[in-house]
Amino acid sequence: MTLLENIYEPTQLHGLTRPQLIELCGELRQCIIDTVKKTGGHLASNLGVVELTVALHSVLDTPTDKLIWDVGHQAYAHKLLTGRRNRFDTLRQYKGISGFPARHESIYDPFTVGHSSTAISAALGYALARDQKQEDHDIVAVVGDGALTAGMAFEALNHAGHMGTRLTVVLNDNEMSIAPNVGALSQYLTRIRMDPTLSRTREEIEQILGRIPAIGDSMLRATDRAKKLVKQLVVPGMLFEELGFTYIGPVDGHDVGLLQRVFREALRRRGPVLVHVITQKGKGHGPSERNPVFYHGTAPNRDDGISLKHTPSYSEVFGSKLVSLAAEDDSIVAITAAMPDGTGLGEFGDRWPQRFFDVGIAEQHAVTLAGGLAAGGLKPVVAIYSTFLQRAFDQIIHDVCLPKLPVVLAVDRAGLVGEDGPTHHGAFDLSYLRMIPNLPIMAPKDGRELTEMLEFALQLDGCCAIRYPRGDIHDEILEEMGVIDKQPVEYGKAEILSLGSDITIFAVGSMVATAVETGLALGAQGLDVGVVNARWIKPIDEEAIMEAAQVSDCLITLEENVLAGGFGAAVLEVLESRDMLDKVRIKRFGIPDVFVEHGDTKSLIHQLGLDVKQLVDSIGAFVYAGKGAVV
Repeated sequence: MTLLENIYEPTQLHGLTRPQLIELCGELRQCIIDTVKKTGGHLASNLGVVELTVALHSVLDTPTDKLIWDVGHQAYAHKLLTGRRNRFDTLRQYKGISGFPARHESIYDPFTVGHSSTAISAALGYALARDQKQEDHDIVAVVGDGALTAGMAFEALNHAGHMGTRLTVVLNDNEMSIAPNVGALSQYLTRIRMDPTLSRTREEIEQILGRIPAIGDSMLRATDRAKKLVKQLVVPGMLFEELGFTYIGPVDGHDVGLLQRVFREALRRRGPVLVHVITQKGKGHGPSERNPVFYHGTAPNRDDGISLKHTPSYSEVFGSKLVSLAAEDDSIVAITAAMPDGTGLGEFGDRWPQRFFDVGIAEQHAVTLAGGLAAGGLKPVVAIYSTFLQRAFDQIIHDVCLPKLPVVLAVDRAGLVGEDGPTHHGAFDLSYLRMIPNLPIMAPKDGRELTEMLEFALQLDGCCAIRYPRGDIHDEILEEMGVIDKQPVEYGKAEILSLGSDITIFAVGSMVATAVETGLALGAQGLDVGVVNARWIKPIDEEAIMEAAQVSDCLITLEENVLAGGFGAAVLEVLESRDMLDKVRIKRFGIPDVFVEHGDTKSLIHQLGLDVKQLVDSIGAFVYAGKGAVV
């Protein structure tokens, strides 16, 4: 029996020897590799923090002590050590354990995470609550170097340093987030990494001064100004010291014994401490070490560095079209927030590095930067995942839409994204964007429409958003069902594929193919069904809605967005403003007022009643009930 098989709670690590801890690290690493091959998941980031995780749990007394992970896609070893080993094979699977820490899942997960740069704020909150209640336990936040590019992390560091309470921040520095880090902070950490002897030099100087008879102690305590001058000479983490933290490091993040000693020293201190740990992303797995970007998030059974793709993704189609447009118009520039490859902008960045801006994990800055670029006469396209664009809500309103600046928001990963779960589903963008004045919103039904919409958006005199889903494009599915583009994209105009006397289904983006298939199935039952590809969520095509309302007994709306404030709500608003609610029956289908769990998209769609079979049953029952039939 292995060591890992005997670990049911992290306090069992307290009695293990250093060789046993090293052996346990190897077992954890192999378990993670074997599991992620089957389930998919975040591989490289988890392999890099195995020793760090073991060392922390071997000196902390969790769950009394609180261990808070930033983002959380590096917490697999933590899950294995905290009572979830027997369920680890269900990682990210429907009804299985989450790929991120989640409060509902375990008492060892004190904070639900999934977005970057939140851990220091949450940890400070825990620390201040501990102080208020006059308790005495340790609070540790583990934060990646990429997370420090976000303003929220600095806000929390600044506040924690000001408060001076007992708190430990572990800076996991693997020199990259998903893509290589950018910016002055990354360069600053690089300088620290290049000369780790500086920390030892500081300690040696302080020890020498302290041993000088009579005057040594007074020299160390002389004045705040003198202390700062000494720090500027010998302290590598001066930035963190000035923020009020005691800086320790840099430390080898793969030496368990050293990490234990350093963490014990950090926890002994009474104020805020930052421990700078150097790790290697993908440690112990050759392919991940060589290509940590590719192995940041992996699909099941992907262990040879080869990804078999039969069709392009929406992100790839978007990126390819933007490149072709930028080749003809040098005023087009592209912006991403640490996701150049994920958003399809890799080729753009390679071809025009001076026109490409990766701002790091700083979505708010990305949007306002785009506003500045647009005000300066350029045509910025900002590609950000839907779930992360939520973080820039105020900037979209205040810095782009209010001044009517020509910024294109490319809202990637809209709708359900599968195994990453509720922190990553793009379920809210139609609702939070639709309320903003001056912001037109489009959603393509297929890849051809996406390219046409992008070209159209860049010609508008003002801002615009295009939202599209994760995954591969299967235009041939629509073609097989007889759907071809009937008309070019026009401002505020839907694509009416057909109108039905019994039912007309208005569908948005990814749901158009589902609507067509549902319509065909209902048609086979004898109902006259039409389908409209909405294309525009705002301005919505009121005339298309009115035409359908006058022809059809029932209107159906389909969207991969929450129903509250979404596309269906917009259709209701049109019917209400035209006094049509008593003349036509309407039923909306979308995501209800819940956070959707993780799992494969097919299972989630079924759970929400949005698969074709359930839609046929639900819509059919609704229509026949209106006709007075017994159902």
